[in-house]
Amino acid sequence: MKKQIVEMIKEYSTIIIHRHVRPDPDAYGSQGGLAEIIKASFPDKTVYTVGEGEKSLTFLREMDKVTDDVYKDSLVIVCDTANEARVDDQRYPLGDKLIKIDHHPNEDPYGDLLWVDTSASSASEMIYELYLSGKEDGLKMNTEAARLLFAGIVGDTGRFLFPSTSQKTFDYTGELIQYGFDRNELFNSLYEMESHVLKLQGFILQHFSIDENGAAYIKLSKELLGEYNATPSEASLLVSSLSSVKGIKAWVFFIEEASEIRVRLRSKGPIVNGLAKQHNGGGHPLAAGASITNWHEADEIIRKLQKLCEL
Repeated sequence: MKKQIVEMIKEYSTIIIHRHVRPDPDAYGSQGGLAEIIKASFPDKTVYTVGEGEKSLTFLREMDKVTDDVYKDSLVIVCDTANEARVDDQRYPLGDKLIKIDHHPNEDPYGDLLWVDTSASSASEMIYELYLSGKEDGLKMNTEAARLLFAGIVGDTGRFLFPSTSQKTFDYTGELIQYGFDRNELFNSLYEMESHVLKLQGFILQHFSIDENGAAYIKLSKELLGEYNATPSEASLLVSSLSSVKGIKAWVFFIEEASEIRVRLRSKGPIVNGLAKQHNGGGHPLAAGASITNWHEADEIIRKLQKLCEL
């Protein structure tokens, strides 16, 4: 499949790369890393990265503005996006061909070519593997691509702490850091927080609830976020804050937006993506998400999570 993807990339002069809504470092890293590899390898090609920009991630990349007519006769690649509903910029079907590259469970197959590897730590890890596979066919790496892919891998592995981190992950990142980008600057940009976000983190650590079986939750309403001058995206950055709590098995963050409530599930053991699927979401076995419309449904999710942790 990797060879087929490289061959398809070589066929097209215009390539448009998408990723998922509410992007994280892996979404930016895989999307931008692939774009930089293609541009370094084939300077005559025009490559765009599209989607709504995320303010906290602009240090990684600025998104391009593309008109509808550019999609004609183009190749579209979607990175790090499990299902079509979550593709940022829904014009992705307008291209001539479509490729899906993802590491989430393939429950919504789409595209003319699909490469899904659930054993990969991240989509960024997959893009580096694509580069390794395509070196003989002309793929080239540069410092900017390496920086983006490294950021994506670090982000999706929780700085190499998550179980998805493998020997391959360490091998690839060891090769990426040889390109000489400033790792200290990158880590600072990824993990430094504004003071108001740190204060919200303090609230979370003081007010989360946990039961005797290790099931925990926190509800962050619009009003509460307003008190801390925090956006839903900033609140989402804090989901891992509870990972160091002794005795915790799984936890859920509820983050209220204007018209919906984001559900962020994390686990140290119990499988939580099945629970996310029950509420029109999905994700990895130990890290999943969904969107709901009311707090009654949030209470239902809490009860189900508590049942999971009883087992």
